[in-house]
Amino acid sequence: MTLEHFSYDDKTPRQFLWATVVWGIVGMLVGVIIAIQLFYHQANVTSWLTFGRLRPLHTNAVIFAFCGNAIFAGIYHSSQRLLKTRMWSDVLSQIHFWGWQLIIVSASVTLPLGFTTSKEYAELEWPIKIAITLVWVVFAINYFMTLRVRREKILYVSIWFYIATIVTIAMLHIVNSLCIPVGPLKSYSLYAGVQDALVQWWYGHNAVAFFLTTPFLGMAYYYIPKAAQEPIYSYRLSIIHFWSLIFLYIWAGPHHLQYTTLPNWLQSLGMVFSVMLLAPSWGGAINFVLTLRQAWSRVKHEPIIKFFAAGVTFYMMATFEGPLLSIKSINGLAHNTDWIVAHVHSGALGWNGFVIFGVLYYLVPALYKTTLFSKKLANLHFWTATVGILLYIVSMWISGLTQGLMSRSMNAEGLLNYPVYVEIVAAVLPLHAIRALGGTLYLVGVLIMTYNLIVTAKRSPKLQTDIVSAPPRLRNDSENFKSLHSLTENWSGILIQLATVAVVIGSVLELLPMFLADQKHGKLAEVKPYSPLELEGRDIYIREGCNNCHTQMVRAMVPESKRYGVPTKAGEHIYEHPHLWGSKRTGPDLQRIGGKYSHVWHWKHMIDPRNLVPQSIMPSYQFLAETELDGSRTAQKMKALIWMGVPYKSEDIETAEMSMQTQAKLIANELT
Repeated sequence: MTLEHFSYDDKTPRQFLWATVVWGIVGMLVGVIIAIQLFYHQANVTSWLTFGRLRPLHTNAVIFAFCGNAIFAGIYHSSQRLLKTRMWSDVLSQIHFWGWQLIIVSASVTLPLGFTTSKEYAELEWPIKIAITLVWVVFAINYFMTLRVRREKILYVSIWFYIATIVTIAMLHIVNSLCIPVGPLKSYSLYAGVQDALVQWWYGHNAVAFFLTTPFLGMAYYYIPKAAQEPIYSYRLSIIHFWSLIFLYIWAGPHHLQYTTLPNWLQSLGMVFSVMLLAPSWGGAINFVLTLRQAWSRVKHEPIIKFFAAGVTFYMMATFEGPLLSIKSINGLAHNTDWIVAHVHSGALGWNGFVIFGVLYYLVPALYKTTLFSKKLANLHFWTATVGILLYIVSMWISGLTQGLMSRSMNAEGLLNYPVYVEIVAAVLPLHAIRALGGTLYLVGVLIMTYNLIVTAKRSPKLQTDIVSAPPRLRNDSENFKSLHSLTENWSGILIQLATVAVVIGSVLELLPMFLADQKHGKLAEVKPYSPLELEGRDIYIREGCNNCHTQMVRAMVPESKRYGVPTKAGEHIYEHPHLWGSKRTGPDLQRIGGKYSHVWHWKHMIDPRNLVPQSIMPSYQFLAETELDGSRTAQKMKALIWMGVPYKSEDIETAEMSMQTQAKLIANELT
């Protein structure tokens, strides 16, 4: 048989590998800083280093920089070997790498400066979103063209998961990012209120599904058998895992909106599909466990196997906890508390983090043609990270349950036992200190790994390009395929189309009814568009990341209505682009707080929260009192909102500046 000789592009996976290490340190360091800020308010040292501004930097750094670069390192390395071909274009690979790093640097600059959309996991403003789209298209073209020129006809299941990732992330990103720009780094979401919340959590939950799950499953199906030196336990189970997971996952987003003004049928739909997700998730995890079982005798001496085993364990824990938390009664207790923080980090730092560490410990020796410098250091990293993440998760479980139970606790007379929210805040501060300790240990583990990997790479002999051989792919268009599976396993185009259909079905059936519904039917007579000054104030709220600590949604629950007032109605949010319902209560809900206290109270509270609430952990916003409001784009903002259906009149725009000054003077008079 004639063989073709070629070489793999190992430069690109090496670049993504080291970017993973660098951004991993940055992401974990910022995480430790914001963890400290949640029990030591003095750590909010400047306007651009407050918790509200740093929290989205942390999430973006961990998800898109740390995990994202690891995904690309694994995909570029494993796909070339599974497809027996070099990536289609070295130029596109380099554009992908440097473009992605530029996006991350842009996020690192703009988010602390307050340029944010406020939409969770999608905070980056519109120019950066466009850059993400272009870089993703470059990645997709390069990958799909590589599939076309591959030498290996059979598409292994890892490739299936990579394809689903590329297709679905593109769809999620584009739909959720639709907006109207009103400045170089300012935009308003195209959606409002309930529609915006649904689109956001359709995106948010499925960013977890198709950025933090499917590509990692693809890597696990390649690297776990490599580490175990055994084939995957059940190839058939892996195929069932793939199709059931991508079809079911796309429906689950509404479980983030239980007890809100989202229609009940959508809340129930999200819960049902979330519970069903347990089956494919654990089916895949069991497949990994049974594969690793063959290598269990080597676990004591092989840190890579330890990391993969722990990662799979955290995957099982997170995919059990997710469906559990989607059940409405449990969600009512846990949502907006630190229990959700524990759940998220068991996935991001447990499942994703430990799989990444296992892949890195495999890749560096493989790509630098040497052996790992120190297995003892790798084992030290494992135990340091394990203790750290367990301290983190357990402390947040206890904190979350404490918050949930205290916020719902009522006496025999039906009155709240803890009517002042700061009592709940104060009760969990020691647990936040333990969380910071756990995060610090996890960061120390990353630093240990970094040293180990750098020394390993330096021990490498002079790198030379290896020439590999493989038979050319035989293409026979008249081949009779025996089943749909054999068709998808051989024809990448069919697989891409079927995967697209699987994720589009749930998306359309879930989102379309809300898009077709006329939100104006729920309009309340007392709800008016924001005045020019209120609009600017809302944008400051967004800029400072206040939604990272406060919600603006009084859920339909008795304890909530007793604490915050009448439950929120959908019609109250029809002019809100974007919605600001929030997902975490570090402080109380703010939906009805505006008129509860005087302007003087709010002024003093912003200058120094401790003067009015001694136990408060909120940063001081003294700098806001020293900053002049820039209203140069107010009219432009109002014109953009008119285009989206907000009923401003032409005279409202013409008199915007005068209106702002008049309303500001009325407030100022109360402060003197």
